[in-house]
Amino acid sequence: MLVGGTWRSGSAELEVRDPYSGAVVGCAADGDPRDMVEAVQLAAANRWTLRPHQRRAILEGAADGLLADSEGFATSIRLESGMAHTAALREVDQAAALLRTTAAEMSGLRGGSMVTDVVPGAPPRHAMTLLEPVGVVLAVTPFNRPLNQVVVKLAPAIATNNSVVLKPSEKAPLTAIKFVELLLEVGLPAAMVSVVTGSPAPLVEAALGTGLVDMVTFTGSSAVGRSIAARAPMCRLAMELGDVGALVVLEDADLPAAAAAAAKGSFDSAGQSCRGVKRILVARPVAAQFTELLVERAGLIRVGDPADPATDMGTLISDAAARTVEDRVREAMDAGARLLLGGRRSGAQYWPTVLDRVPAESSLVAEETFGPVAPVLEVAGAEDAVAMVNAGPFGLQTGVFSRDHQTLMRMAEDLRVGTVVLNDGPQFSSPAIPFGGVKHSGLGREGARWAMEAMCVTKTVVL
Repeated sequence: MLVGGTWRSGSAELEVRDPYSGAVVGCAADGDPRDMVEAVQLAAANRWTLRPHQRRAILEGAADGLLADSEGFATSIRLESGMAHTAALREVDQAAALLRTTAAEMSGLRGGSMVTDVVPGAPPRHAMTLLEPVGVVLAVTPFNRPLNQVVVKLAPAIATNNSVVLKPSEKAPLTAIKFVELLLEVGLPAAMVSVVTGSPAPLVEAALGTGLVDMVTFTGSSAVGRSIAARAPMCRLAMELGDVGALVVLEDADLPAAAAAAAKGSFDSAGQSCRGVKRILVARPVAAQFTELLVERAGLIRVGDPADPATDMGTLISDAAARTVEDRVREAMDAGARLLLGGRRSGAQYWPTVLDRVPAESSLVAEETFGPVAPVLEVAGAEDAVAMVNAGPFGLQTGVFSRDHQTLMRMAEDLRVGTVVLNDGPQFSSPAIPFGGVKHSGLGREGARWAMEAMCVTKTVVL
């Protein structure tokens, strides 16, 4: 662990295993609440005054470092998460792009000025606003993007001069540590970021119990997000939570393009993505044709050793995670769903699976299923699809395929989600746009500029 600028061991070790082979690939410290309390206290004791050009150089230097060691970072991602090596290389590229985007967006982050005598009798003064760091940011990240989710939270915090305490997933902490080591190499003050590894519940509770955390930025399940929110009164929150992301395919859609988007969104990263395709709502008249195209696409995906460059899809994070997917698929089939492809598991590996006639109330699609499954549900049309998406507790991202511009824009207005992606899947992402959900899918927005603004407080100076 890195606490207040000093690397230290924990009272116990946390073994990290390769989900594909089961071998131990590294160890991290199994931190206890005292480590977390000390990290937060030391973070609160520091207020950073790095100049903008210094912070920008750190972010750009980290981007350069990632790309210079892309094989090393991709190997770390693969070994602890089971992600295919080719997909891990893409994650490194995305993380570097996010660092560069955040550095570029710093120039647009500024206060403003205004006059005060806008009502009769008001004194003629001049006021200006200054953006200052929020203070101590607690960043809690998941296993499914061991690098990207860390960068999403650390880059804007560094850009805005905040002290950060990072709690990476205990299932995949090694890449987070490797990235923080890189940040220190390119000039980040060691005391500006702490990394406390271990079981999340006691560590997060200990951090919030100090009363010194000014902001929590969390990615994970809705249940854990609500638990954190309940323990963090008067603390700024950014919550990126779960979803049952829908891809809507209407009768006039470009079906081959829709099938390609459905396959990509369902099977990338073995389906372990919060913004991936979790259910496919297809207009009844084209359901059979679409499903045939989807099965064809899914059958081309090569499953195997994540280290093999020919492998398209690696494993899930653990055997237990794969068994959960297997159980939900079986439950859906028992309720009437028809298995068209896949349904096969070996350890943590689960093969691309396509089902149709999936009941809307089955846990496979009513809850967030983190696995490579493409469940097809038939709908009458646009209104039926909107009603189905809006009726649920989640609302992160939804994709819609149609050739009719008016239908697309009407659905963009009617869908109660954070992002509507037209003629592409809900998995679309870019560091230059805001990302976040509504309802149980989260609070606030990520994306370089939006995250930086959330990590600042506005101070008004009246002259």
